[in-house]
Amino acid sequence: MDTSPLPLDGITVVAVEQAVAAPLATRQLADLGARVIKVERPDGGDFARGYDTAARGLASHFVWCNRGKESLAVDLKDPRGLAVVRELVAGADVFVQNLAQGAAARLGLDAATLCAAHPRLVAVDISGYGEGGPYAHKRAYDMLVQCEAGLVSVTGTAGQPVKAGIPAADIAAAMYAFSGVLAALLRRGTTGRGGPVQVSMLDALAEWMGHPLHQGMHGSATPPRTGLAHSVIAPYDAYGTADGERVLLSVQNDREWRRLAEQVLGEPELAEDPDFATNTARTANRKRTDEVVGRALARLTGREALDALEAAGIACARLNTVADVAAHPQLAARDRWREVESPVGPLRALLPPITLPGGAEPRMGAVPALGEHTDALLRALGMTDEQTAALRRDGVIA
Repeated sequence: MDTSPLPLDGITVVAVEQAVAAPLATRQLADLGARVIKVERPDGGDFARGYDTAARGLASHFVWCNRGKESLAVDLKDPRGLAVVRELVAGADVFVQNLAQGAAARLGLDAATLCAAHPRLVAVDISGYGEGGPYAHKRAYDMLVQCEAGLVSVTGTAGQPVKAGIPAADIAAAMYAFSGVLAALLRRGTTGRGGPVQVSMLDALAEWMGHPLHQGMHGSATPPRTGLAHSVIAPYDAYGTADGERVLLSVQNDREWRRLAEQVLGEPELAEDPDFATNTARTANRKRTDEVVGRALARLTGREALDALEAAGIACARLNTVADVAAHPQLAARDRWREVESPVGPLRALLPPITLPGGAEPRMGAVPALGEHTDALLRALGMTDEQTAALRRDGVIA
């Protein structure tokens, strides 16, 4: 059976990008079929290349965010290098940048300038705090934005706020940039014009704060930090088992509590006890509720506890490690793993979450070496080998 082509086949993206937010956005465009040309500094490239060496010598962030791209190593501070990028942009459909605030504008690579010159271009500016306002020029690393957006205030335990263990602000901005590009391309399909797209990390993560933000703004107290527990639902936590595992469970309504009491806790009378019969009562008596549940699960192994909870129709999960996720039976059963080529050989990678049944599989291309495609890209622009060699001698390209 013929499969539909990838939805972004034929779309060319030029990205002056670094770290996570823009690279993750453009990697998703590459997965869906777009050609992505990644512009990097000749002297080391995207600084995320140097974060660690965990992926068989490559940086884990870089491997995650940069598969399927062509690497052009060029110095944008040299007029000859800047001219190369401007020529590439003139033939592109999408341009994405997340340079420090004001840097792209000084180079004439901000979205407004580029879209004025190229009406069909979709150009994306990703920033930390957005254009204008007192925070516009503040440094905006992920942890800082997590703090400014209030995420850290609701994450952790009662005594210790913690940042999320993943770069949540970067990922939030990446997802809105990705969807913003898709929306702008759809609009271009009907109007013939692209246009600027602006995404800030603060705006993106503040949107993700919707539940506690609305709870706090509209008269209630801001939700307290509760670790793995839930501020308004009980029982909802991780509980230790006889073999040292931790099993999470969540009781969403009083019918589920009845089943838990009867079939797992072995104390059916708790379904009628006014101190436990309703979620409001269980939340008010959270310590006693947790003690009852914890005592029952401590008599079972992790596997026995999960089996009993599943049989009773209670939502539950294991508290997995990263290694457990890499070996997760559900991911294996659904054939979610692939191998991606890289300068150090094949690396395991998950298929992207967007599944298009009946369509071609996502294009999970190789992770590029720094400047791997420089010569080919310049040749395609009409530059001779002698001109390329002169640029390399002068340090303009790598």
